[in-house]
Amino acid sequence: MDAALIATIVVVVIAVGFDFTNGFHDAANAIATSVGTRALTPTVALGLAAVFNFIGAFIGYWTGSGVAKTIQSVTTPASGFAGLALIAAALGGAIGWNLITWRLGLPSSSTHALIGGVVGAALAAGTVVAWSTVWDKVVIPMVTSPFVGLILAFLLMRLIVAIFRDRNPQKVGGGFRHAQTVSAAAMAMGHGMQDAQKTMGVIFLLMVTMGYASASEEMPVWIVIACATAISLGTAVGGKRIMKTLGRRIIDLDPARGFSAESTSAAVLYVTALGLEAPVSTTQVITGGIMGAGVEKRVSSVRWSVGVNILWAWVLTLPAAAAIAAVVYLILKLVTPL
Repeated sequence: MDAALIATIVVVVIAVGFDFTNGFHDAANAIATSVGTRALTPTVALGLAAVFNFIGAFIGYWTGSGVAKTIQSVTTPASGFAGLALIAAALGGAIGWNLITWRLGLPSSSTHALIGGVVGAALAAGTVVAWSTVWDKVVIPMVTSPFVGLILAFLLMRLIVAIFRDRNPQKVGGGFRHAQTVSAAAMAMGHGMQDAQKTMGVIFLLMVTMGYASASEEMPVWIVIACATAISLGTAVGGKRIMKTLGRRIIDLDPARGFSAESTSAAVLYVTALGLEAPVSTTQVITGGIMGAGVEKRVSSVRWSVGVNILWAWVLTLPAAAAIAAVVYLILKLVTPL
């Protein structure tokens, strides 16, 4: 087995590791509201999320892998070991930031950690960055998607209140508690459609960089299986820490508000993945949805101090992941013959 193949396998394993960290870092957000309203137990919710993350990953693949293609278009690494080092450093930056924010219990975005890692590594390597793609497909959706989620959840909650105003509150709550099983599954599937594709795109870019695939080829199924499995396992293993922040600390959710936040956020994920091919953050979208459902009740019902902490994590994600990736690349350049 030659050195190029061994190095490629190592970086594929690192990429799958990133997907695993994405699972325990981001996927818990998909079902946090169902746990916060006690519609599902944490164990059942994480199992549900793991299954539907896996399904969502394949739906993303079967519908054209648009998000994966967007990730591949951010930069074009040099062929051979120099390009491999760039991709490894990008993953290092994303994983490093994910672990830091996971340890702190902050629901930052794995999506933007990965994009930041790619940009930081590319700049350190002197490789051209497609800034128009970063702006159109990353920055603009990053800014707008949480607000879209907030507005949609607010409007849906207003509609729910108007329809069920004169109904028995206990019966309504019970009905929405059951409905949250469906909305949580939809949210988890949207996360799989979005986030598993991002790692698929990185691995396929690596295969093209190292000459094991052509950019015109269809993505190999083994990449899809590996990424779908990793994100599902990560969800099942480590999701409880961040689930607590979104499920209970931003607002005390009732089942109707949890359903509103999840269903509208899932819709945003589907539209951005299938229609816009934009890699948006599940974390940011569901956080916006939770706040929108809470604001409908009253502005003071949202714990804005927690929201401010989350906002800081979002703002820092791109530059922090980029900085870590740049440092990793420079270290690799020093210790390896690039």
